[in-house]
Order: sequence, then C-alpha cells, then structure tokens
Amino acid sequence: MTRILIVEDDIAFGTMMQTWLKKKGFDVDKATSVGAAVRLIEEKPAYNLVLSDLRLPDRDGLELLAWMHKNSMPIPFIVMTNYAEVQNAVLAMKSGAADYIAKPIQPDILLSKIKDALQNNNTSTPQPNNSNNNKTTKQPNNSNHTTTTPQPLNPSPRYIEGKSDASRQLYSYVSLVAPTPMSVLILGASGTGKEYVARRIHEQSQRAGKPFVALDCGAIPRDVAASEFFGHKKGAFTGADTDKRGAFEAANGGTLFLDEVGNLSYDVQVQLLRALQERRIRPLGGTEERPIDIRLVAATNENLEQAVAEGRFREDLYHRLSEFTIYMPQLSERGTDLYLFADLFVRLANEELSRHVEGFDARAAEMLASHTWPGNLRELNNVVKRAVLMARGAFITQDELSAAMGPVRQEPITALHDADAERQRILNALQQCGGNKSKAARMLGIDRKTLYNKLG
Repeated sequence: MTRILIVEDDIAFGTMMQTWLKKKGFDVDKATSVGAAVRLIEEKPAYNLVLSDLRLPDRDGLELLAWMHKNSMPIPFIVMTNYAEVQNAVLAMKSGAADYIAKPIQPDILLSKIKDALQNNNTSTPQPNNSNNNKTTKQPNNSNHTTTTPQPLNPSPRYIEGKSDASRQLYSYVSLVAPTPMSVLILGASGTGKEYVARRIHEQSQRAGKPFVALDCGAIPRDVAASEFFGHKKGAFTGADTDKRGAFEAANGGTLFLDEVGNLSYDVQVQLLRALQERRIRPLGGTEERPIDIRLVAATNENLEQAVAEGRFREDLYHRLSEFTIYMPQLSERGTDLYLFADLFVRLANEELSRHVEGFDARAAEMLASHTWPGNLRELNNVVKRAVLMARGAFITQDELSAAMGPVRQEPITALHDADAERQRILNALQQCGGNKSKAARMLGIDRKTLYNKLG
C-alpha cells in the first residue's frame, strides 16, 4: 500500500486531508512540524510520498526537503502553498520537489499530482542533493527572498515542458496524437515553442527512429519553393549545377515539419496538396515520380480559417493539414512556468557566455511576473541572456533586467491593467480549458469568483 506523510500545522485541514486520502486507498500519517516529520520518517522509512506545507511552526518546509536529500531519501515531495506564494513553490521544485499544489486544494488535482509524482519516481532514478552536487536553496520565512538556480553538472536541456495546467493539457494532446498517423496543425503566436511540440510529436511516434526535417516556409522565396520541397535535377534551371534532394525526400519515412505554412503562395499550396494527396513527388527537371512516406506536422501564427475565407489559403489543403489541431498557449497563460523557463534560460546563458549568475533577486523576479511577454519564450530567452551578460553580481537585479528589456519593453507592463487585454487572456484560458471556468481560473492563478467578476 502507498504510504503518504502529510506535514501540515493546521490540524483540522491535515485531518481532513488524511481522512480523504485514506478513503482513496492510501496509508496516511500526519505531522504538524518539520521536527515531527523527521522523527516519523526516521521511525518509518518506507514513505512513498511527502505532502508538505511551506510555512510550518518550527522551520520552513524546504528544510525538510533539504534534510531528506542530505540523507539520500529521494522520496517524492509535493509542496502545498497559497497562490501568493507560488514563486516559493517553484523554488522548492528547483530544490528537488516533485510538484506543488495551490490552496484551496482541489481534490481531483491533488490526486492527479500524487499519481504523477509516484509514477515519475518509479520510472526515473532520483539524484539526491549533497555537498558534491547541486546545492539546495534555503529560503527564509519571509517575502524578501531571491530566486536561485542550481548549477548543473551536465549541459542543461534546451527546453522544458512546464507544470502549469495549460502545459499539462498541451502535452496531453501531444501524447494523444503522436502515436497516430494523423497530420497535425499547430497554431500559436511566434515564440511559443511550436517546433519543440512538433519534435515531441515525432519523438513519441512510430517514426521516431526516422528523420525529422523542419522547413521554414516563411523564409523560402516563391521562385525556389518547389525546389526546396521536391528537389531538382541538374540543369533544371539557371544555377542548378547539381542534383538536389528536397525536404519531402529527406524526410521520407519520418516527419516533415512545415513552419509558418500560412506564408506559402497559392501556387505552391497547389503543388503541396498534390504531393500530399498522391504521396508521390517529382523533382524539378525530372521525368520520374518518386513515392514518399511522411507524417506531416505544420505550424503557423496566422488565422488559417480567416485566410481560407479570404481566398488566400486553399480550403482543401487546410483540411488536409488540420486532421488534428493543437493550440499553443501564450507564455502569459502558463502561470508560474514563467519562472521555470526563466531559470532554464539563465542556466543556458551561463553555459553559453561562461557566466555564473544564480538567478534573480526578489524585485527582478516580481518584474518578470509583471511583464506580459508578447514575444513569448523567444522574448524571454533573449531578455534573460542579455541580463545574464549585464549582471554584475550573483543575482540579476531589477535595474539590470530593465536594461535588458530595453525602454520599448516597458510599455507592455501597463497592459496588465488594461481591462480588454485582461479579458482576452481570460477568454484564451477558457478556450484552452474547453470552457471549464474552474480550470481556467486555476490556470490564471485566480479564484473562480474573480474570474466571473472580470468577465462581467
């Protein structure tokens, strides 16, 4: 039986949680302080998961997490926190926590997070923190904290998927469609990570061992588009000095990703549709058709339905591309994932620029959250890289972050107080959540009543 330890100083709430989890089939103990939790773990070392509040009477909940890592106890650790303290929860995750959940706790979300943490712990080998590897961040029990980034022993990943509701829903769709042969259309603003999603679809598909070829349709001149897609034979046109293999042939057996597909000219759309329908291509200047076997993933930041209505995009090609459609959330819709991405970009910038910046001070972290990031992940990455280069100390300050953003970047901050912009973010969240207002409120970090009030 799975054993859970609840660490919560609110006795009534802790008892309620214990009773509910027992009804769900778990064996549950509870403690009201870090000291009591340590004693229980030492007496009963077979806990499968710890569910802990951050604010405890004797010490910070992060100290319990640090103690567990110091004693080589890689038990999944889920942090409970108020919405006002979600940044501390993100810091806890960087210190080794498996996840966090905001109060007031939604039972179905908690159960899902517990199952995810237990499953992830069974499929990976946790690395305990000690003096010889990643340091653990200790946060004081007040709001004047700084965010820190543990320095990695190995190169940092180039991308992370995030833990917000919007991110979880996005990658659940990726996992759903990836094993199928369906064509996928990824819609979203520039800089939201569409190519990464396309690669994840490929990596989780039955074509994972075959080529993944990405082609930026927005960067292809109209007169050479056919050559880029289908290749050409030597002498097919002026300058064709050798045979060239096109993207379709290069991706044969694998996945072809067409980025910014909405920029294709109408005549190229016709050629693309024919290739997709017949599953055959003929290089420019060639006489023989060649069979091709590809899985197509396309992406655009344009409204293709509107382009179809205006006659700029073929309707039959649109339906061929959009057998399954994935909508990319804006960075502003991904909640505290902002801090996870910012810290990743700090690590990447450190590696690229040979710097040793640890993170953001408290005011800089607040400034990160106050900006709307219209350029999404691409903008955040560029700003963080400049800030890392400018940083004079271990932490990026508000002045350094402001300089990295530049004077033109200050205007979007006021957009947070613009009712129309705020309403649009809520409507976008509702669309991402299929109209579920409770889920949309959690995604935005507000309660359901506030969401109703803002919608009017």
